[in-house]
Amino acid sequence: MSPPDTASQHAPPHAYAAIDLGTNNCRMLVARPYGDGFRVVDSFSRIVRLGEGVAAEGRLSEDAIKRTLNALKICNAKINSIGAKRVRSIATEACRRAVNGPEFLDRVKNEAGLDLETISAQEEANLTLAGCQPLLNKDRPHALVFDIGGGSTEVLWIDTSNPVEPKAVDVISLPHGVVTLTEDFSGRTSHGESYEEIVDLIDRGFAEFDRRNGISQAVTAGLVQMLGTSGTVTTLGALYLKLDRYDRSLVDGLDLDFDHINGVVHHLGSLNTEDRMQNPCIGPKRSDLIMAGCAVLDAVCRRWPVGSLVVADRGIREGILLNLMALDGIHIQRSPHEGSGCHP
Repeated sequence: MSPPDTASQHAPPHAYAAIDLGTNNCRMLVARPYGDGFRVVDSFSRIVRLGEGVAAEGRLSEDAIKRTLNALKICNAKINSIGAKRVRSIATEACRRAVNGPEFLDRVKNEAGLDLETISAQEEANLTLAGCQPLLNKDRPHALVFDIGGGSTEVLWIDTSNPVEPKAVDVISLPHGVVTLTEDFSGRTSHGESYEEIVDLIDRGFAEFDRRNGISQAVTAGLVQMLGTSGTVTTLGALYLKLDRYDRSLVDGLDLDFDHINGVVHHLGSLNTEDRMQNPCIGPKRSDLIMAGCAVLDAVCRRWPVGSLVVADRGIREGILLNLMALDGIHIQRSPHEGSGCHP
């Protein structure tokens, strides 16, 4: 009888990799199953502004494509060095909207070595829910989960009456995100007339979604919780905590009162661009976008005055990882055990 292979017995579990290419950011997460969750072994996040100019031109620009390809090459090198068993790379609103989106996917395959796929807004919402599910309070029968992206804003109406498997009852995707709004309003997104115009624009987009699901009535009855996942929400969480640098472990799962959000937004609106750039939780690459995100968040909070929201530094990437692990019969109960520490 052959002796047992002790090396294989002590080998770490397979790694899984997820890439989420949005309108503004390129994000990667590599993780291994660990206990009843997973452990992050590598991560990457870079602002690439892939969707810069798409709203006006309908195309991805060559400069944006080159920035993004450089970031994706780094992601692929990291994934290959770890030897991930399964990889999924997805693109969202910028590639959905751009006429040269398919051409860009071919270049990613040829130049960065990744099979990038453009997913629908519905699938984007489902992945977000899968990633954020561990933070939902099962004691309330409904949840509003929203994601303020670079090129779009998604809101999910969730039935949480089944604590094991929350279900997305309805989803809306508005073609407005921090990049497109900043471009559409020529950077005039601080407190004032333009800020309120953005709030009104977003609110009008929510009206029919609200009516057909009876969301406002459920909010009034105290049956709804709210969860936000986006760079806007996590940045506001970090600013509320007055962090010297962004720390995911302190922000993910933070409960923020609307009054606290309003205070931080008011403070941000009083700052000039240089002051925002100098804040370590915002930085120069987010300073011109943050107020557009605040206006979208303001629209959400005004229409549905739940009173507080849970900040989620998780979403699509975590949802992808959970789905990839499930393909191998690994069903995770919570995620993650260990954060990456980088800003979303």
